[in-house]
Amino acid sequence: MTRVFSGIQPTGHLTLGNYLGAMRRWAEVDQHRADSLFCVVDLHALTVDHDPARLRRLSRQTATLLLAAGLDPEVCTLFLQSHVDEHTRLSYLLECVATDGEMRRMIQYKEKAAKQRERGGSLRLSLLTYPVLMAADILAYGTDEVPVGVDQTQHVELARDVAVRFNQRYGHTFVVPRTTLPPVAARVMNLQDPTRKMGKSDESGTGVVYLLDEPDTVRKKVLRAVTDSGREVVYDRAAQPGLANLLDILAACTGGSPESLAAGYDSYGALKKDTAEAVVEVLRPVRDRHRELCADPAYVEGVLREGAEKARALARPTVDAAYRAIGLLAPVAEPSPSAAP
Repeated sequence: MTRVFSGIQPTGHLTLGNYLGAMRRWAEVDQHRADSLFCVVDLHALTVDHDPARLRRLSRQTATLLLAAGLDPEVCTLFLQSHVDEHTRLSYLLECVATDGEMRRMIQYKEKAAKQRERGGSLRLSLLTYPVLMAADILAYGTDEVPVGVDQTQHVELARDVAVRFNQRYGHTFVVPRTTLPPVAARVMNLQDPTRKMGKSDESGTGVVYLLDEPDTVRKKVLRAVTDSGREVVYDRAAQPGLANLLDILAACTGGSPESLAAGYDSYGALKKDTAEAVVEVLRPVRDRHRELCADPAYVEGVLREGAEKARALARPTVDAAYRAIGLLAPVAEPSPSAAP
């Protein structure tokens, strides 16, 4: 059976972009068609300055929202990255295979490093090397497919390159994964700046719809979305990115195509109103289920505990094999208490 792995960072409150671009497909498609693992990649959140208490809260909230979005622990495996030691065990081996040049070519590293420098902050080494940890996340499980947004495809390509290089040098150890992209709304953009994606870490929040926003807040944000000059409603990402973003969102919420939906509108106002209501309705069951899960924290803790146990059992044989292949001695087993002196 095809194995799927994907993860999400608890670096901020989850957004409509996270849901339409990834989470909904994980719940509706991926977990049912494949042996699927979904991970809250909390170790990745340590690459920049963070508040420990906030990280713990967001890690729990992210896991709870993944369940609220429809991930079923009877069908898939949901866990926290830091609960499975095999991720960090494998990451160092892959650092010994990856190159400095590969790390510095990563687009996200360049962007995040530039922001840190603008703020006058120092750069953590982990910001440079975390794509190798991401490769370890993927390769530890013999992953066939990695469903991600377009901004993460470069990282999956690195995982592929490192897997091939390791296999060539030390013998076949890893499955070489491939990227899968959702067909619609793979990259939902900021409502106030449609040239930027709708990210969890946006500082203003006015252009970001969060999954736990109240319905009236959602409506206000969508109705205030930036649009483009002109009056005709057409789907053209290059010439009219604001309208295209709204049409992408409406299409993802209703199941239509952006081009055909555009033909049904003769004003920006009507499009905004319908998009706002569509977003409210698509998020309603997620918010309701999240409220139920928050009332039963023991259930969420049990899911994460059992998920980590399953993930650990899946990853350990591959990681142990990688340790042997690269030339490391296996640990010496303790003698049995019943053995003769």
